[in-house]
Amino acid sequence: MKLHWSPKSPFVRKVMVAAHELDCVAQLELQRSVAAMLKPNSAIMVDNPLSKIPTLVLDDGTTLFDSAVICEYLDARFDGGLFPTGDARWPALRWLAFGDGLLDALILWRNERERAQPLQALIEAFVLKTEASLAMLDGEAEALAAAPFGIGQISIACALGYLDYRFDDVGWRAKAPALAAWFATVAARPSFAATEPADG
Repeated sequence: MKLHWSPKSPFVRKVMVAAHELDCVAQLELQRSVAAMLKPNSAIMVDNPLSKIPTLVLDDGTTLFDSAVICEYLDARFDGGLFPTGDARWPALRWLAFGDGLLDALILWRNERERAQPLQALIEAFVLKTEASLAMLDGEAEALAAAPFGIGQISIACALGYLDYRFDDVGWRAKAPALAAWFATVAARPSFAATEPADG
């Protein structure tokens, strides 16, 4: 299987964390791919016309995207338990969607603040959404810790890792101490240590 991959992408990181947890990293051929909003990548577009990563190309040529779909495919193929069944499924999928939504907002925030003339009202909206998200997650830190580790925790932790990588000035730990304590335990997992974002 070929994975369009970048060491900087938090959505790629989510897939790689899942692959480490499922012990299937060796099954993935990582193809370094740059996906920039203003510069569609023709090599990615051969497999994904949206020019987005991660994109997974299966051995039969079938392509899968986005990160949530790829993670669920890997979980099913390698008999994992990252996607729970029964009543536990809905909190996990909720955290998955929330982590992905927070990442979407953070990426848009980063893009906006790097413009020559950022729109201040938009920046303030992203700040408000991020702070509200952190407050909610801080209140759910105990539930995150109590639930079996899976895709929901992976998604939330990848969003927090992106905050560390791109928004060090936010100082989110002071605003969400219970969440910070939970994140410290997740960040110590081998799957997260092996997927730290990197420049270059």
